[in-house]
Amino acid sequence: MRDLGAGFTYLLKGQRWVARHGKQYGFGLLPGLITLVLYIAALVALAVWGEDFVGWATPFADDWSSPWQALFRGFLTAVLFALGLLLAVLTFTAVTLLIGQPFYENLSEKVDREVSPDGTAPESGLPLWRELWISARDSLRVLVRALLWGILLFACGFLPLVGQTAVPVLGFFVTGFFLTEELTAVALQRRDVELRARLALLRSRKTLVWGFGTPLALAFVVPFVAVFLMPGAVAGATLMARDLLGEEITEDEEEDQPITS
Repeated sequence: MRDLGAGFTYLLKGQRWVARHGKQYGFGLLPGLITLVLYIAALVALAVWGEDFVGWATPFADDWSSPWQALFRGFLTAVLFALGLLLAVLTFTAVTLLIGQPFYENLSEKVDREVSPDGTAPESGLPLWRELWISARDSLRVLVRALLWGILLFACGFLPLVGQTAVPVLGFFVTGFFLTEELTAVALQRRDVELRARLALLRSRKTLVWGFGTPLALAFVVPFVAVFLMPGAVAGATLMARDLLGEEITEDEEEDQPITS
């Protein structure tokens, strides 16, 4: 239980860190805002042209009598939009991190330098294109794992009582785990920790991960909230990555000072 509280503490410390570094927070908002605009545009397009797409994809229903054709295609249109919304929620963090790779790398390095006893931060030494490729590749692998869990939980949702109580709660814990993996990857990739090793590291401290990621997963259900919490989440995940690797973290003496630029 101590790890559970420690994980939540790292989440709060990350938000406090960006609150005291106004310029870093401002730059950290840009990727989330860009991603949000892109996702809203995609969902609006899906809402406007989704019915036409369903009509094109189901020519066999052209000759169906009323009201069965409208009900069938209306149901498929609703399902298509719901799937698009679910995919947007599942991929929002990964896409934001990919778009904001240079921003979040810089933010994470600054956090490392500030809390490191010697004032240094690990550097990957890789060109930006290589970092983007690794980030995209690993995010896709994590997304596949998350989708498999999502399918399993969706199937379990049909179980009486359990599907309406335990499954949604478990879903947020699973989402929190994968969300934490995506966020800690910013700091761990700079330390040359591969995806398989990252997942093993997170599984070794699951309660710490849940304490950090589960409250964040609850907040990230609302994309607007995700945009404003993302910079602090990256900062907090950097602090937690140091803990997971056993690296020393110096206490921040400026914790109570006002926001600076």
